[in-house]
Amino acid sequence: MPLQRRLPKRGFTPVERLEYAVVNLKQLDVFEVGAIINLETLIEMGLVNRSNVNVKILGNGDIAKPLKVVATKFSQSAKDKITAAGGTFEEKL
Repeated sequence: MPLQRRLPKRGFTPVERLEYAVVNLKQLDVFEVGAIINLETLIEMGLVNRSNVNVKILGNGDIAKPLKVVATKFSQSAKDKITAAGGTFEEKL
């Protein structure tokens, strides 16, 4: 049997891959009106485990409070729901 068939196959893992901690809008409902939500507050509330990750906000669920949300990425539905509730969002790289 040829050597290439005897060796195990290995996949490719990109070196510069970014991993995101995913937070849904329904999880942000525990914050008070007008609160500023960033990585530090998400870690304090236990929604994100590690402090060296990027945060992506997804639009699953509804939000009724005006909040200021600072994260690395937002889905389009999350942006729409945050602005519809009277809040603001900021993408921080």
